[in-house]
Amino acid sequence: MPKTSARLLSLLSLLQARRDWPGALLAERLDVSPRTVRRDVDRLRELGYPIMAFKGPDGGYRLDAGTELPPLLFDDEQAVALAIALQIATTAGAGIEEAAARALNTVRQVMPARLRHRIDTLQITAVERPAIRPDPPVDSGVLIALSAAVHAREVLRFDYASGMDDNGELAPPRRVQPHHLVTWGGRWYLVAWDLDREDWRTFRADRITPRTPTGPRFTPRELPGGDVATFVASRFLGSDGTGDWPCRGEVILDLPAAAVSRYTRDGVVEELGPNRCRLILSSWSWPGLAATIGRFDADIEVVGPAELKAAFAHLARRYTNAATDPKSRLRFGADGQREDLS
Repeated sequence: MPKTSARLLSLLSLLQARRDWPGALLAERLDVSPRTVRRDVDRLRELGYPIMAFKGPDGGYRLDAGTELPPLLFDDEQAVALAIALQIATTAGAGIEEAAARALNTVRQVMPARLRHRIDTLQITAVERPAIRPDPPVDSGVLIALSAAVHAREVLRFDYASGMDDNGELAPPRRVQPHHLVTWGGRWYLVAWDLDREDWRTFRADRITPRTPTGPRFTPRELPGGDVATFVASRFLGSDGTGDWPCRGEVILDLPAAAVSRYTRDGVVEELGPNRCRLILSSWSWPGLAATIGRFDADIEVVGPAELKAAFAHLARRYTNAATDPKSRLRFGADGQREDLS
């Protein structure tokens, strides 16, 4: 039998790992008797841990939420994971950067020396993606209010910045059934059913000013696509809910499939031979799709559609002009005929 102190730490770790623990299972995992488990539970209660007992055929114990935060127990992997999460919290856009830094310092101070050394050597620089206009931060209080409404399934009313009516005046408060609070591309969004417009909407959280109190409870509707990831992806891809980009093309490249697949995130690559593959790829626009495919240093055969072939021709003319002396550049008129400007 392990020493009492080590056994108490093991018991606390198990209680934190899941909500309910049958007493017999705890005794088995700790290799002690049910009576010893009861004694150890009493010791943890004396230390301030709110452990509740529940009855029934599988009666056992539950680590309940208390009025004060008792000492927490993390294993080595959890401690390292927590430190990483706190260091990259600066890119969350939730206005918690300073609080995350304080939390990391607090956690570091109570760590044993061996773990503190590992954390100190784990220096992470969180770099946000470049943007023409920086994403505005979101008040953490707004995120909490939105999340609470989602959890309670209560109708939410809020003012929405840049929401103007047809006369250019500030629009009335929005009334929605909130379903999910999500992040996409470094921004926070509320996915909700708009009661006045009778349609699904995504609202930027940094533009929301919640109103109180919330409205009546509602029964959640089923999201188009079946899950929130599919729904949000389809909205941001600008499609009609199919979860696809508006422009999709197919080409054959004189490159091995293995070489192409390493640089193809959202496409489909099919091997056609040792140095030949089929690539199906999507994008916002046909010229954008042609430019993306053109980055592969290989001969290209366009399978379809015609819009993709036209986009390659359009880029070919533009690239030819870029590589030609300005005095001898070619210009193409509205009828598509070439005009020599030399």
